[in-house]
Amino acid sequence: MRYYFGVLMFLLVFMSCKKEQVPTYDLVLENGNVMDLLTGDIEKQSIYISDGRIAKITRSSESFTFKSEQILDVSNTYILPGFWDNHVHFRGGDSLIKANREFLKLFIANGITTVRDAGGDLSPSVLEWRSDIEAGTLVGPTIFTSGPKIDGPNATWAGSLEVENEVDVNRALDALQKLKVDFVKIYDSQISGEAYLQTISEASHRGMISSGHMPFTVELKEAVTAGLGAVEHLYYILKGSSSEEKEITQSIINEEYGFWQSMEKLMGTYQDETAQKTFQLLNENNTYVVPTLHIGDILSYLDEENHENDAYLKIMPAGIIDTYKGRINRALHASEKSREDRKVLNTFFKKLTKSLHDANVKLLAGSDSGAFNAYTYPGVSLHKELEALVAVGISPLEALRTSAYNGAEFLKKDSDYGTISLGKIADLVILRANPIDDIKNSRKISKVIKGHQVFNPEIIAMEMNCVACIVSE
Repeated sequence: MRYYFGVLMFLLVFMSCKKEQVPTYDLVLENGNVMDLLTGDIEKQSIYISDGRIAKITRSSESFTFKSEQILDVSNTYILPGFWDNHVHFRGGDSLIKANREFLKLFIANGITTVRDAGGDLSPSVLEWRSDIEAGTLVGPTIFTSGPKIDGPNATWAGSLEVENEVDVNRALDALQKLKVDFVKIYDSQISGEAYLQTISEASHRGMISSGHMPFTVELKEAVTAGLGAVEHLYYILKGSSSEEKEITQSIINEEYGFWQSMEKLMGTYQDETAQKTFQLLNENNTYVVPTLHIGDILSYLDEENHENDAYLKIMPAGIIDTYKGRINRALHASEKSREDRKVLNTFFKKLTKSLHDANVKLLAGSDSGAFNAYTYPGVSLHKELEALVAVGISPLEALRTSAYNGAEFLKKDSDYGTISLGKIADLVILRANPIDDIKNSRKISKVIKGHQVFNPEIIAMEMNCVACIVSE
């Protein structure tokens, strides 16, 4: 009898111990001010991370027993989803592969844990980096890429897939699906209106997300109703807000004037009633808009602003700086009227961005950083884009949503990204100050978290010989 009693007690103790197993986490962030990007609410919480995902969130007042090799006390800091730059480029040819690879660290140093690569000529390298970053063997942001752009014959950008007809369109989309791209990027330098709309329609039919420029031989409503997922830049929104879009489109088809020559006519025929109908169409079709305001400021004032003391310029490889010359020379040699027209258009775009926001059109924060885009540096330019959005009258909280939250929704990755929630990928940025109080606080980065990896921006800056990049920019 005593034998059976002893066995019973052993089993009870064993089962009790089994029930009380202490959970183990890869990384724990204790006592941080966790921000809800939807409401702006901030709560003091601790975040527990396992296998690269958020396994548990508790109020800081709660306590329980756990094990972790990495425990960070993040008291008096603010925790947000890692920033997304929703429009970047990796490009410039084989001689600039190494330079583009170095940009990856700059994104992490600036709290950018995800980028949307909107097309370039380095797709094999980009796909390799994407895999290495996922494997944890390369420091860099998660890359969602379009692969090569789609354009017409004799396309402006190297590496583009050139299409003229339906057969070409299907062949190009087949190639992109084989590469396992995350979306389709369409450019407007040579593509015909017909091939452009065919590309969007076929991409939509295949369940592929699309974004792009738009040839001015097409009306905006045609692109939107065909299924264009996002409009890159504001030229095309301006066109769709003109009371004379149809007439201007026909004049361009007739080659009476071109893209840049139409801007003055489009601004002169901007009509609020037409614009509101266009905004409603965008909303009804869940079409996003990427304003790229910061690069607009840079390029509009190349004739006035001297960037030689930019901290980031000092660490840009010579090959990258060389790609800036084209835009700089065009700005410096443009007529006085052209320079002034560019500034007027830039100011108009700021008002247009606010109008889009007020109409609840979904915006995406994107820098357009990369080779050829003068002085638009990887990493810091996303923060300057957020500041530009706030400068036009958008609240800091709403500007923050245009980065990770809207970015994740647009690419249909919101089950894994965009908010700090149980089960989501632990891509986080820890700030020393509240960005809702001042959007410039988005640059005050203490730590960057990718899964169980913890990055210190100051260490990355020192490794790149640019401490001033973190301090002064």
